This record gives sequence, structure tokens and C-alpha cells, in this order.
Amino acid sequence: MDIRKLQRIIVNALEDVKAKDIQVFNTTKQTALFDRVIIASANSNRQARALGHHVFCEVKENGGEAVAIEGLETGEWVLVDCGNVIVHILQPALRAYYNLEELWGAHPVKLKMLEKQSEDSEEE
Repeated sequence: MDIRKLQRIIVNALEDVKAKDIQVFNTTKQTALFDRVIIASANSNRQARALGHHVFCEVKENGGEAVAIEGLETGEWVLVDCGNVIVHILQPALRAYYNLEELWGAHPVKLKMLEKQSEDSEEE
């Protein structure tokens, strides 16, 4: 699956469940293990678990590779391995403490408007 399509599916899934402060980083120059890191915040353990599960299911339903999901037990930090994309969903305090943006944030990816929003405006 094209990396841009995969990251769009993931971002849409995160936005569906109201994730906060979604950021996408291109990691191709930093590691050969994956091409993107997506970081998002959740307001509660329940929301973090729901976000992780929704991302995992949406990637699989759209023909992507959803390899594993970790952290559902506590919901403080949920990691979804989607092959070429790694998704981190964290509670705000943990996100501030670990500051993953400093580690992976050298090359941010700018995202276009949601495809859903542009489709809705076409219908009107």
C-alpha cells in the first residue's frame, strides 16, 4: 500500500475517535525500520484504547498491514504497528514526558484536509 494512502487511513481513523494534536513524521532518513511515525494524544485510558483499536481495524479493513497493537491493558501509551507506519497514542502527561517529537520530529509531514471533509463539501 502507498505510504500516503496508509497515513491518510490512520489519520482519518484517529480523527474519527477525536484524537488530539495528531502529528506525522517522515522517518526514512532516521531508520530503515519504518517510514512514518504518527503521534496523537488521548484524553483518557478508554479513548486511547479505542483509538488504537480503531486504527488497527481501519488499516486491516482497507487492505493495509496491521502487525500488532500494544498497551491496551493500561491505555496510557498505545502503540500500533502498521508495518511502514508506527502509531503512538499517549496520554498528555506521558507525551510531554517522553517528548517523542524531539526524537522523530526532524521531518514533519504536512497533511491535506480530510478526504471526508472535502467529500462532504462536494455533496452540498
